Amino acid sequence: MWARVLGSAAGGGSPQWNCHCRVCTAVRSGAGHSRTQSSLAVSADRRQWFLFNASPDVRVQVDALPLSAVLLTDAELDHSAGLLLLREADVLELYATAAVYRTLHDGSGLLPLLARYCRIEWRPVDLDVPFPLAPGLTCQAFDVPTTKKDRFGVGVDAGRVVGYRITDTNTGGTLVYVPGAQTLPAIDPCDVLLFDGSFYRDDEMGARTAFSMGHLAIEDSLGPLSSLGAGRVLYVHINNTNPILLDDSPERRAVEACGLEVAMDGLEVEL
Repeated sequence: MWARVLGSAAGGGSPQWNCHCRVCTAVRSGAGHSRTQSSLAVSADRRQWFLFNASPDVRVQVDALPLSAVLLTDAELDHSAGLLLLREADVLELYATAAVYRTLHDGSGLLPLLARYCRIEWRPVDLDVPFPLAPGLTCQAFDVPTTKKDRFGVGVDAGRVVGYRITDTNTGGTLVYVPGAQTLPAIDPCDVLLFDGSFYRDDEMGARTAFSMGHLAIEDSLGPLSSLGAGRVLYVHINNTNPILLDDSPERRAVEACGLEVAMDGLEVEL
């Protein structure tokens, strides 16, 4: 199995177009790396790829990558707006929980809009039930509980935010993808874990805390993740204000001192 980090930043990317914080200023000056919005592609054979979350940057991320289906971890715009840019497909195969599908259909209205351009085949995802993606590749979604405000008022059912465990049944390699998490969910040992690194501190955005936005601050996840038993742990979905985006920051050094990594766009791992 191959997994490619297509985008490692949170919504808005890094630098964010309207932000002049220390990190965005440094990235614009060349002291940091530009990053697109969070997304992942997985393949069992490097010929057929599955897209996890369709970011608004999907057009530049996938280019000529042959996509077979899209799997969503939630209905946030930075994870679903890219579906509209895939409207040229004759049929768009979409894996999502009932809660995510309902939000995109009855809440944001994104799916009815997309359906005016292409046919959508919804593959309902049940929590904790493995399903095949391709020969030699299985996937299982698990709930990532959140108290984040339900923006569209369509309900707060389990499955509003999920993580995915992807397994190569030939090699036994396992990857867990959790780009959004308000608390640390139960995660079984795995070879690679890609985990929510949106904010380093809970008060990074002032009164609007990381927790209120549905994210667990890195300063609260470093210890638990370093002792989780995963072979390799990388932070993804990193907000443009997060100092770990700067190679020489104390926060980056703290992450690396714990044996964890900061993902980059284009990073590929083989399991």
